[in-house]
Amino acid sequence: MKIKSICCIGAGYVGGPTMSVIAQKNPHIKVTVVDVNKERIAAWNDEDLSRLPIFEPGLDGVVDQARGRNLFFSTEVDEAIDESDMIFISVNTPTKTYGAGKGMAADLQFVELCARQIARVATSDKIVVEKSTLPVKTAEAIKDILDNTGNGIHFEILSNPEFLAEGTAIQDLHHPDRVLIGGEPTDSGQKAVEALAEIYASWVPKDQIITTNLWSSELSKLTANAFLAQRVSSINALTELCEKTGANIDEVANAIGTDSRIGSKFLKASVGFGGSCFQKDILNLVYICKSLGLNESADYWEQVILMNNHQRTRFANKIVKSLYGTVADKKITFFGWAFKKDTNDTRESAAIYIADKLIEEHAQVAAYDPKVSELQMQSDLNYLNTRSESENAQYLTSYHDPYQAAHGAHALAIITEWDEFKTYDWTLIYQNMNKPAFIFDGRNLLDKTKMQAIGFNYVGIGQ
Repeated sequence: MKIKSICCIGAGYVGGPTMSVIAQKNPHIKVTVVDVNKERIAAWNDEDLSRLPIFEPGLDGVVDQARGRNLFFSTEVDEAIDESDMIFISVNTPTKTYGAGKGMAADLQFVELCARQIARVATSDKIVVEKSTLPVKTAEAIKDILDNTGNGIHFEILSNPEFLAEGTAIQDLHHPDRVLIGGEPTDSGQKAVEALAEIYASWVPKDQIITTNLWSSELSKLTANAFLAQRVSSINALTELCEKTGANIDEVANAIGTDSRIGSKFLKASVGFGGSCFQKDILNLVYICKSLGLNESADYWEQVILMNNHQRTRFANKIVKSLYGTVADKKITFFGWAFKKDTNDTRESAAIYIADKLIEEHAQVAAYDPKVSELQMQSDLNYLNTRSESENAQYLTSYHDPYQAAHGAHALAIITEWDEFKTYDWTLIYQNMNKPAFIFDGRNLLDKTKMQAIGFNYVGIGQ
């Protein structure tokens, strides 16, 4: 089965970059990314590539190469569905905020809407690919909808989870560790798997394309994120112990990371993990375990989230305690708001929760991030519903210049590990801050000895 036309429903952090690379590497396939958000599609089509809705190093070059040739962004969803051979579902699957499973289960309403729209519009056989992160057995629900509400045509369902790290998404797409494709063990199911594998094989070595059954593929995505998040929480669980005993967490991480059985990745102590995947996927895994009566397994994975929340709260409390027990009317500058460097994604960023805690203490939070707008920062705080929007605006100010953001501050908190922070004139920053001046390094990004030599009271994580 040769694929000539692909439709991707969802132009977000997964759909946009993934389809851009697929189009780049398969110039003979028409790739159309559709979304009902007109502003987002307009941004994808903007001639000024710096205005793309997603910041990812290298993404602009990929889009520039393929857009208008065989890569298209559109709001004409029905048209793209009907003319395609293969449809990727890449819509948001947030944690439910209502009903059964509230606070844990994945909200699949957008996935179901996609399935119903595909069933209504499609007039020829289609391969439907799950690209969104979904609970195990979701493919069963999608197939049930397609088979029972469609126009009597044949659908094959595949699971093809993404394993992208924001900030390195294009590199991850160009040089993936593996591509995972799950399908049904029927002749038509395996032909569909082969069709998708052939698309990836245009640039990915075939021995890195792994095929499984549907349920293994769906579950592998959840467990991969759970294992990675577990490592972050594990190293962060030791930071408090290091601070109490005089050990240095970076030295501990280096010592255990050299063990080939453990490895060095995801052992960097910090204020905690963020992003759209880790917390959502672990909570989903917890919910699945609980719904199947696996309470001990659920408790085990839930502790990863509890540790992450504790680390954020502990960092905020440390700021208050170090500033003599009060931050009321004190200017606390945040360097970084995105959940990690090289992305403008702020979902579940530690900055949001730490700022919220400090604002509860009436601190004046001044934030600088090279890729995050003030509108987004305010929106993030407002989403927590801790206080009114006007109160948030009163206590949070965004700056376009890091030196202005730090001017007159009592303390500076590094939340995101942006490389540019290492290049600043920290002596100048110190001179323009209130004394004593504190740095709370939530990423252990700066050299402690150098900062202390300048005059800062330096407080790191696990030091």
